[in-house]
Amino acid sequence: MVIEYQGKKLELEGGTVPIVMEIANLSGGGYGGGDVMQAELSWSNPSLMKAIIPQTALLLPVWAMQPNPSNGAESVTQTPILRWTAGDSAASHDAYFGTDEQAVRDADAGSPEYKGSTDLGTESLDPGKLDWDTTYYWRIDAVNDLDASSPWVGDVWSFKTADFLVIDDFEAYDIGSNEIWWSWVDGLGYGEHDGEPAYAGNGTGSAVGDETTASYMEETIVHGGSKSMPVVYDNNSVSMYSEVDLTLGGLDLTENGGATLRIYFRGIAENAADPLYVVLNGGLPVVHEDPAAAQIGAWMPWDIPLQSFVDKGADVTNVTLITLGIGNKTSPQPGGTGKMYFDDIGVH
Repeated sequence: MVIEYQGKKLELEGGTVPIVMEIANLSGGGYGGGDVMQAELSWSNPSLMKAIIPQTALLLPVWAMQPNPSNGAESVTQTPILRWTAGDSAASHDAYFGTDEQAVRDADAGSPEYKGSTDLGTESLDPGKLDWDTTYYWRIDAVNDLDASSPWVGDVWSFKTADFLVIDDFEAYDIGSNEIWWSWVDGLGYGEHDGEPAYAGNGTGSAVGDETTASYMEETIVHGGSKSMPVVYDNNSVSMYSEVDLTLGGLDLTENGGATLRIYFRGIAENAADPLYVVLNGGLPVVHEDPAAAQIGAWMPWDIPLQSFVDKGADVTNVTLITLGIGNKTSPQPGGTGKMYFDDIGVH
């Protein structure tokens, strides 16, 4: 039996391109009752017929790769944590960061763009709070003092910060180092793993994330970027409403003249028509005007004037917690079930 999978067509630039082929034999045996499985990786272009990629074209992935934020990303939060995947031979990584592309490209350990070395296993950099609407450049060199060809100088990556206050664009979450339910806590909770202590849940009928994807996020139904947050709700539970909570640590939503909280959401036509609401600092909810909003099967912006939260008694200059909810929080009553998607939350 021959099974062929074809990837999406890509426009590639000159240089080194990371390629990963993963194979899973889920049945526990080979095809055809125990036959040996053989995998072949091929490529083609307008002037080249499909052919197996020759060994001479493949190099060990010694360079740092898979930047997060992705190369060329826009509307990135002003407080990002930069992450990457280690090169195969790296023992550590040297990080370079700045607003001048050429300076980052030419920088060495004596340059102001040099931001230090990180040990293997800690592939991340906190550049601090960044300016709004600004393009930044960064470079990660893989280092191994025991290898004569080290360091392996990385490509220069870039991203542009948003011209609004980003609360969450959901792009930074992944498996192991930054799982979604560690930030957006739900009613289901999670067990202790990867150094994160167990959490019993917030007592509501919500379950955040998707354990079937490579990032535990929704990777197909997205508003912007490559990820959104899926939330399953069950309002027949003890609480009769469902919430997910994100700790913000005293964020001033009025920074740079912010006046409107914008949340993109998408529902499913088969969802129960339970109301959507938002809460700041554990106060009173601001409820969506459409009682059947959870059944809208397209991405919709929900613009909420900050004054609406002020009227509910919230201090929008010192927000420690934001809550997204489905159901009737102020007068709990049995509801239904469904699934919602949220993306690109910010203040404009």
